[in-house]
Amino acid sequence: MTVAQTLTQKLLAAACGRDEVAVGEIVTCRVDLAMFHDSSGPRRLQPMLESLGAQLWDKSKVVLVIDHYVPEFDDESRRIVRIARGWASAQALPNVYDSVGICHVVVPEHGHLRPGMFCVGGDSHSPTGGAFGAYMFGIGSTEMLGVAVSGEIWVKVPETLQMRWDGRLADGVTAKDMMLHMIGRFGMNGGRYQAIEFCGEAVRALSMQERMTLSNMSAELGSQVGLIAPDATTLDYLRSVGATAAIDVERWQSDEGAAAEVHSFDAGALAPQVAAPHSPANTRGVGEFADVAVDVAYLGACTGAKLEDLRAAARVLRGKRVADGMHFVVAPASQRDQAQAAREGVMDVLTAAGAQVLATTCGACAGYGGSIPEGATVMSSTARNFKGRMGAETAQVYLGSPYTVAAAALTGRIADPRDLLA
Repeated sequence: MTVAQTLTQKLLAAACGRDEVAVGEIVTCRVDLAMFHDSSGPRRLQPMLESLGAQLWDKSKVVLVIDHYVPEFDDESRRIVRIARGWASAQALPNVYDSVGICHVVVPEHGHLRPGMFCVGGDSHSPTGGAFGAYMFGIGSTEMLGVAVSGEIWVKVPETLQMRWDGRLADGVTAKDMMLHMIGRFGMNGGRYQAIEFCGEAVRALSMQERMTLSNMSAELGSQVGLIAPDATTLDYLRSVGATAAIDVERWQSDEGAAAEVHSFDAGALAPQVAAPHSPANTRGVGEFADVAVDVAYLGACTGAKLEDLRAAARVLRGKRVADGMHFVVAPASQRDQAQAAREGVMDVLTAAGAQVLATTCGACAGYGGSIPEGATVMSSTARNFKGRMGAETAQVYLGSPYTVAAAALTGRIADPRDLLA
């Protein structure tokens, strides 16, 4: 008799060549894709591979993205990037993306992710892949060495926590607000390193890039993966990035009656959310921060500077200028998204409003580039606001959606973007 399986169980069963798996089992899974970047990858993997005399198991399944230490501005960054480029060349890697955007956006936009895949990434925000119905999670360099050599990794089958969002989000409320609310409610260890599946009417209504934000920040919720069952929205996105092979979405759905811990939310009642320093768990509704003055508005990162994020900020700022003394920084998540935003006039709106546009890299989210001054109060679209995370130890970083970042840029304080969109 077949036991009802969650999406999590179905993905892991497929990866280990079985019909079903049980929660708590330890299974060995075949890896369909291994992603790493200049910070996590070659500078750590190359010496370990050489010491073992080992080779990559399958170069076609490896993706290297150079996004953390570019553009290089000191000897250390030049050294790290030189190692990455040199290793990619020596290995003749077929999938290398150099300075074209942040890995979690670049990998899907080049068609590397599909429903049913089992993937690992050398970065904590690798669960972004779960938005496509792929089992994808972050691992450290030692684990990545094992994958690089064998193409396999073991996983303990996790429990599934279903975050069910009923109703529809109001205009000006986004996936980032949903995520901050969940982290505020459950804390940064609320996911217990289990599997989270986001579901319900409000999740199904989200665009692909908004779904990516949910899955991306499942890392801040403390889960291993953040999954969303694929549907027509997934298929449309994959077709748009060149996926031509048949894609089965019906298979990758949780069975009716599969065991899961369910938490329910009302999307229609959700206000824009803000996380205060120095944790994404310090989250409350935007109205509780109305008197906080802001020096820097930062629109960047895989979490907060994709095409739809840039469009959201432009909606708030169109025809207006940022507040006097405001430093408004925009670092688009990928060159592809920036180019499309430019074609639509979105980039013109942002620059006319006073934006300083930086490179399409991780930038200040990874504490690189020095664009956040010491002592500044920052409203940021990034995923984390840990002390010193964005480089400046004394900065006070608040997190919000792209709408909320744009509202802060315009008013010089934390403000409810719904009031500006009305």
